[in-house]
Amino acid sequence: MTLAVRAGLIIAALVALSACAGRDEPELQYVEQPVEMLYNEGFRYLERREFDRAAAFFDEVERQHPFSEWARRSMLMAAFANYQANKYDEAISDAERFIALHPGNASAPYAYYLIALSHYERIYDVGRDQSTTRNALDALQQVVRRFPDTPYAQDARIKIEMTQDHLAGKEMDVGRWYMRNGYYLAAINRYQNVLRDYPRTSHVPEALHRLVESYVALGIDTEARQVASVLGYNFPGSDWYQDSYDLLTSRGIAMDGEGLAEEQPTLLERALDRIFG
Repeated sequence: MTLAVRAGLIIAALVALSACAGRDEPELQYVEQPVEMLYNEGFRYLERREFDRAAAFFDEVERQHPFSEWARRSMLMAAFANYQANKYDEAISDAERFIALHPGNASAPYAYYLIALSHYERIYDVGRDQSTTRNALDALQQVVRRFPDTPYAQDARIKIEMTQDHLAGKEMDVGRWYMRNGYYLAAINRYQNVLRDYPRTSHVPEALHRLVESYVALGIDTEARQVASVLGYNFPGSDWYQDSYDLLTSRGIAMDGEGLAEEQPTLLERALDRIFG
């Protein structure tokens, strides 16, 4: 029997089994095929970008030859094929199973990385629930923590910054909504979350300015002046500082940097510690 015929029989069996799902018919029994043939066929489908078929063949390697070296390889190949097919739950499941069965394998770093990618690819816009974003951040941080010197960790660090920026953007989005509706204390909490949890993101200058706006709206001039001083010290040329300066001067609140010049903070975190305790 030729290789092509054997492959065709396996595909037909898989299709037939899928058609029987949900019916009370006996499960089809596959005819065992050589492990190399199954793996190579899966790889060929992978090269053709037929990811669903590739994953099916790699799964079949593991099912028919569970104790072979090929089965271990196929587990990760199936995870990769599912990732490429945008089947992220299946990819995560395959990779987690690989880690559970082969935690010390040389390919374990890639399995962790593939899990992180599968979460990362599903990050939604800031207007939606961010549980997926937090899952991605946790998975990416795990890659960096476990395998800090690998290329996977290098890429994970970049994606961590982007993920944190995304989460900070969500906090800003909610804070702006609170401000528009007059809930200034709730808005302040959101902006402080950005400064405390995501101090290296692109949203920090705006968060500082929005704090100034919120404090001014509440009539808390001292805090407004202090936050504006932090903004001016760390982002002196930004439009956000100019907006804060214009707001305070229009309200007759002096911009004298009270108390800040004495300490000469070199990091934003030191200044924020002084203000928020």
